[in-house]
Amino acid sequence: MRYHPEVAKWLPMAEGNPVEAARGTIGRFASSWQQRRYAPWGVFLEGRLIGHAGLNFVSEFDETEVLWALHPDAWGKGYATEVACAALAYGFDTLGMDLIFAITLPDNVASQSVMKRIGLTYRRSVKYKGFKDVVWFDVGRDAWTAR
Repeated sequence: MRYHPEVAKWLPMAEGNPVEAARGTIGRFASSWQQRRYAPWGVFLEGRLIGHAGLNFVSEFDETEVLWALHPDAWGKGYATEVACAALAYGFDTLGMDLIFAITLPDNVASQSVMKRIGLTYRRSVKYKGFKDVVWFDVGRDAWTAR
């Protein structure tokens, strides 16, 4: 998924062997579950892995993001919105988080639409992993609860 050209264009440049990179990512997610009680989930449709989504701690910002990366065949069907809402509910209602953010490139209008649908608001532009103008959306627990 990470190396599919339509997905990769929205993500920081991947380095190294794809299999080793996938193992490293899975290990990082497993470690996060043990340490924080959250990490991205595998997203399955009819028994087939179509991507990953959920909550991810981003040390560069010392905050938690909601993220999604789905195979292009799954785009435009509401899956990102559904899993992102489930992740926000878990973060706020179960874990008691105060703020959750999402970031994307300015041209990724589809992801920005998901961000707006799930209740996030644009706040600012940030630098992240070599990208200079990443858009930052977020929502606080009070706004999430009041929706």
